[in-house]
Amino acid sequence: MTSRAFVGGLAFAAGTAISVFSAAAADLPPAPAATPVAPVASAPEAIYNWTGFYLGGHLGGGLADSSWSDPFTGANNTFSNLNFLGGGQVGANLQLNMLVLGVEGDFSWADFKGTGTDSIGDTINTNVNWTSTVTGRIGAAFDRLLVYGKGGVAFAQDQSGFTDTFANSASTTFLRTGWTAGVGLEYALNKNWSAMIEYDYLGFGPQALSFTTPTTPSYTSNASLNVQEIKAGVNFRFGGP
Repeated sequence: MTSRAFVGGLAFAAGTAISVFSAAAADLPPAPAATPVAPVASAPEAIYNWTGFYLGGHLGGGLADSSWSDPFTGANNTFSNLNFLGGGQVGANLQLNMLVLGVEGDFSWADFKGTGTDSIGDTINTNVNWTSTVTGRIGAAFDRLLVYGKGGVAFAQDQSGFTDTFANSASTTFLRTGWTAGVGLEYALNKNWSAMIEYDYLGFGPQALSFTTPTTPSYTSNASLNVQEIKAGVNFRFGGP
């Protein structure tokens, strides 16, 4: 056999083998498609729960209005004073779905002062050193935002003084008891801390006051007091779900 015939035979055999392999490969079933991997779902963020005990502090301002009746003419003399206040609060909440029920007590140091003069020149003054409230609260929770109203009993220390036209003075200190109502917003900054802003109205009915000086044996007047407070503060909440 010549070398040319040998090479031709090899080429023919190789071509035949390739044709057979291609035909066999065409008859094989297609490879299965890759199974898609489902994305990992992140856990939904838990809704904030306001249940628990808390305590905090606040700063703000207040407007005190005092009204005195002139014992000689029966007319009312009024005066008001705007000043700063600051203090603390403690309370507890219970959340039922969106409804939040609670109780709270607060105490605010203040320095509300006012002075008035009656029809014959006698001077009357009052000084409120602190206020305090004990209230129930009811609100609606929108996750981290709490909108609430409150109402209950209010207290205030009243120092009242009287100076007659001859510069003789007398004074008295007593505890006023009245009512309060307010509204507020509170926002949870994280699991434990929240910030709040609140408006409160404290109403105290008329109080009969009597003063005695050497030239005025019996000076009697009815005095009322109303206080409006705006407070901003923070609370730290313990426990809860």
